[in-house]
Amino acid sequence: METKSVMICGVGGQGILLASDLLSQTMLEVGMDVKKSEVHGMSQRGGTVISNVRFGEKVFSPLIRKGDAEIILAFEKLEGLRQIEYLKKNGVVLVNNFVIEPLPVACGLAEYPEDVISIIKSSIPDAIVIDALSLAKKAGNARSMNIVLLGVLAKKLEIDKKIWYYVIEKRVPKKTWEVNKRAFDLGYEVI
Repeated sequence: METKSVMICGVGGQGILLASDLLSQTMLEVGMDVKKSEVHGMSQRGGTVISNVRFGEKVFSPLIRKGDAEIILAFEKLEGLRQIEYLKKNGVVLVNNFVIEPLPVACGLAEYPEDVISIIKSSIPDAIVIDALSLAKKAGNARSMNIVLLGVLAKKLEIDKKIWYYVIEKRVPKKTWEVNKRAFDLGYEVI
């Protein structure tokens, strides 16, 4: 299998690093070589978080170059727009229709762009928009948005759900397993 590249992006506190860990572990479980890179310098202050996950028969670098990502999974829509240049031609964008205001917007120094989804769709008409918050609440916990989004990604990657369940169950606290399983399944059924 040729090397595949997935970029997961969003804002600190959204569970991006957990999602990239779960993706990486799942790919290891199916026998892939995996490399992962993270950028999360100001994540505790609501800043951008980006995780590159590359997997295949043999992967030499964790970094995704502009124009090389097969999939961009955006946990926050403006962060997804910011990373669009990394998408490969005919790549897939999975974007959570969710807003977390960047610091300049929260301080009144800038305005959040009005129609981020339309801007994304003008470049990537097939972008898949997900209301992960509603699905996470339906699963039983708003904090499971990251697992909803992981479920959407899992469907695109076509790896057996049982492997994902195994990896998620090993990683999340036992008391949250059922909610996370429901969240994953709801995301998996989006597309």
